[in-house]
Amino acid sequence: MRCLASFLCLLFSIYFCTIFFPCSRPSYGILNIYAREVTVNASGRQAASFVRVASALGWPVRAQMKDRIGIVAQDICARPGVTVIEGSLADPKVLEELFRGSPEVAFINTTHWGDEVAIGCAIADAAVRAGVRHLVYSSMPDHGAWRGWTGLPLWTGKAAVERYIRGLGIPTTFIYCGVYHNNFTSLPYPLFRMEMQEGGGFVWQAPFHPDRKLPWVDAEQDVGPVVLQIFKEGVGRWGGRRVPLAFEYLTPREVCRAFSRALERPVEYVRGPVEVAISIPRGYQQHLSILESVLGWGEAPYFGPDLEPNCTQLAQHLWQGSRGIEEYAREVFPVEEYNNGLRWMEEDESDQKTNTVYEMGC
Repeated sequence: MRCLASFLCLLFSIYFCTIFFPCSRPSYGILNIYAREVTVNASGRQAASFVRVASALGWPVRAQMKDRIGIVAQDICARPGVTVIEGSLADPKVLEELFRGSPEVAFINTTHWGDEVAIGCAIADAAVRAGVRHLVYSSMPDHGAWRGWTGLPLWTGKAAVERYIRGLGIPTTFIYCGVYHNNFTSLPYPLFRMEMQEGGGFVWQAPFHPDRKLPWVDAEQDVGPVVLQIFKEGVGRWGGRRVPLAFEYLTPREVCRAFSRALERPVEYVRGPVEVAISIPRGYQQHLSILESVLGWGEAPYFGPDLEPNCTQLAQHLWQGSRGIEEYAREVFPVEEYNNGLRWMEEDESDQKTNTVYEMGC
């Protein structure tokens, strides 16, 4: 029985690795299979996705998080091989402890809480001092660099950190995430609210052109495998490159049709201004105002004019197991809504309008 169990474990390992690392891919300076890894903001969607995948494959991970509060933080803390470094990234002692032990790779996703540029630059400096061989930084485009558009405030900081990292000379790959699937909620949050209607359907109002495509990614499901594969293929393939991370390129109307099919309810898109129904930080309000002008009425490409064409190609090469927005809407959206205290998914299906009725009206 013990031999059988060992054999089954071996088969599972081979199957799992062939999913993530198909043998048809070329090798470009592949790392030790158990590379030591550092990540920050590990309870966030991007970093948590990577920690789950890396730890499942046996990579030792040193993961920073501000505190251990919340379901995601507790999940990361319980993962085998994960050492949690708790504290603020603005504290040099936290950075010193985080990069202790000569890590080989680092996945960095900074946030707008605090001085994002100063913190991002300090993390990059710490990675250089620690001798990190390959850094992946989650950046975003600065639309102010093109055609007179204005840069989005919560994105320009990431672009500034990217410029700083490029000046350091450390081998780095820069990923740019598309619109998160789980931005959608029926709670009164701005921009991606699926507002519940009396008949049981939803309306999404946003300033995007109804027929202009946007890039989409399921951050929890798909960021981790992509980052892991970038590390596996190495700096010879990905050093210095920018990778738009999106698996579907869909218009708002197409997104609503996908939600309607998944939920078997009418879902309608309405082009209109960003509605702010709750108190939000001033910086975020400014970001939304500029986003409405630039990506909405100005119809600027989300990734910028240089990365937008064929923006799903690289991500689809790196990871073939992505979760599309229709699957997300069917399998995940109701669960997240339920966890937020909402109970619309328990209503009698016979009271709902059919998907066909909605599509005829779209």
